[in-house]
Amino acid sequence: MPHTDDTLLLHLNEAIATLRDKDALFATVTTQLRLIFPFDLIGISILDAGLQNKRLFFRSYAGADPAPDAPSPQALAFTPVAGSPVELLLADPRLHRVEIQEYLHQYPDFEPFVRMHRQGLRYLTSVPLRTGGRLIGFLMLAARRRPELPAADERLLEKISSLVAVAVANTLTFEDMARRERERSLQLNITTALLHHKEREPLFRAIAEELGRVVSFGYFGLRVQRATAGRAFEAFAEFSRPSPADPLVAINPLIPHDADPTLRDPDGISQQLHELLKNPGLFAGPDFKALAVRFPRLRYVYDTYHTRAMLVAPVWQRPDSAAVLTLAAADAHAFGPDEQATVQSLLPQIALALENLFACEEIETLRAQIDQERSYLIDEINTTARLGRGLSAADGPFVGSGPALRETQRLIGQVAPTDATVLISGETGTGKELVARAIHTASPRHGRALVKLNCAALPAQLIESELFGHEKGAFTGAVERRIGKFELANGGTIFLDEVGELPLDLQAKLLRVLQEKEFERLGGTKVLRSDARVIAATNRVLATEVAAGRFRADLYYRLNVFPIALAPLRERREDIEPLARHFVQLLGKRLGKPPLALRPADLAALQAYPWPGNIRELEHTLERALILSTGPWVELGQSSTSSWLAPLLPGALPAPSSSAAAALSNPPPIKTLRDQERDHILATLAQTGGRVSGPRGAAQLLAINPKTLEARMKKLGIRRAVVLE
Repeated sequence: MPHTDDTLLLHLNEAIATLRDKDALFATVTTQLRLIFPFDLIGISILDAGLQNKRLFFRSYAGADPAPDAPSPQALAFTPVAGSPVELLLADPRLHRVEIQEYLHQYPDFEPFVRMHRQGLRYLTSVPLRTGGRLIGFLMLAARRRPELPAADERLLEKISSLVAVAVANTLTFEDMARRERERSLQLNITTALLHHKEREPLFRAIAEELGRVVSFGYFGLRVQRATAGRAFEAFAEFSRPSPADPLVAINPLIPHDADPTLRDPDGISQQLHELLKNPGLFAGPDFKALAVRFPRLRYVYDTYHTRAMLVAPVWQRPDSAAVLTLAAADAHAFGPDEQATVQSLLPQIALALENLFACEEIETLRAQIDQERSYLIDEINTTARLGRGLSAADGPFVGSGPALRETQRLIGQVAPTDATVLISGETGTGKELVARAIHTASPRHGRALVKLNCAALPAQLIESELFGHEKGAFTGAVERRIGKFELANGGTIFLDEVGELPLDLQAKLLRVLQEKEFERLGGTKVLRSDARVIAATNRVLATEVAAGRFRADLYYRLNVFPIALAPLRERREDIEPLARHFVQLLGKRLGKPPLALRPADLAALQAYPWPGNIRELEHTLERALILSTGPWVELGQSSTSSWLAPLLPGALPAPSSSAAAALSNPPPIKTLRDQERDHILATLAQTGGRVSGPRGAAQLLAINPKTLEARMKKLGIRRAVVLE
């Protein structure tokens, strides 16, 4: 026996000196101990420095019986000594041989002993582990049969426990060193990713890939709660990995991946788990199943994605924001205390990555906004210089003093100090943009840009991007993020010219901005706010457009808060002379002409003309005349080379007849769309001799399908016989 004892101690000492892997080391210990001591299970429980908490460090089953499931992450975590049989061992730390049933009488709910008793293990031998005189844990041998240990074997077991204690201490040290080295390497790689990536998806993909080298997970999710989103945690960066060998796949938040319609509630996972996401947590096996029973969202991922473990690590908690990192896996044993400690050690770097990303995104947004504001400012300066050159400071932006112009100026003075939405209506060329600029200049918002958008100048597909902006990749050709006019006009004024040209689908989105001050960029999920004053202009009669179904009634009423109707130039004849003199002076300087004068007869001709193009037509007519003038007078069609100005020759422009005046003052009643369509089809059929289809038929002229035309004729009550009569 002494020779055998010495051989056993020698083998154990060699194993301790040469083996660094915990499993290999204690497999050797288990094999050697079974040569002398019969047991069916060996376990090592270690204690913290204060002897207040314990955790399972090693467990091995011996014999031919199949081993049960591996210990859960909770079993490997530190738990309080109080309330467990370990407190009895601490009260008298020496070799004990007891029946497990005795401990179960006093601690009936101690799960490890309940499980051992259920597996037929009846007897337990515990030996204290000490290094340097300090108690670090207990070696426990469990058996189905009562062990017979003479005094010599007990002394040998105590000697072996000293070697095992050294092995445990060494292994803990090596594990701690390996963990620190792994964390340092991981932190270094993440720092490198921080230096190389400045965009959200590449940055957090790199972080997730580095973390995946040391922690196995199937889902990586970073959620952020901001003051603008209330209590909700928004998905900021999410990746999935179907299996450990598969690459990470970015989860697009715009694509719904919840197949269960009952889960599409307004709260969502972030609000269901609001309190849960605020605290560090490790939920695996039964614990995660309990959460799945409690929360419908987790029940969905439990059933659909077979998730069995979740690790929650809050990045920060602030009064105005919060951020949390969540990992999930299908393996119930994927996360343990070591994985949780590794993730916790990375949180400062993840917080730094978030801060840097927020700063970069804000800087990029501000840079784009400044660039666009600069473009608009240059445009404003050029426009103002073009319109205001030649006027004194007292003249203001308007020329003339007629009653219609004075009424417009009065309305501008009343509405400018407010934030009310203004709808400017009038014929083309009456100066709607000039009125909008005057309202902005006289308003408290004059320090910010007046952002303009002509709704008729862009294709319908691009107007939404121009108004609300788009994210990179939102559509083909969107190679970078772009902020929209509403975002650019935040704090200032946005002028929507020709608003009656907006498509119906965009009218609904514009209505939301007017009512809620909220919108999203194309391809984005972040809700943005814009405190922009809206001034709209149109040359259409929007009330008629509403009746015809081409313009939303709710948007019309929302825009028509303060209407300003601009009179056409034919109703402001007293303003034609000052306008003409102003344009002659302004355009003469621009064209490099000496000062020219207008003949009284020419002024009379200008005042008699009805000006269907209004002020714009007047300006362009005078510009053509100045270009052709060679003497001291503005020549309005006096030379044979300018016969196209003949309508403006003195005496050649008669005053409007009484019938024309009556037509202007009493316009014919407006037909309904049905009557207008019926008349148009009848005129076309009359032109084609009643032929509907064929090469020279009405369908070809109207560019519609013959069957469609016949259906419309039937609906409108048009018969071919009527046409042919």
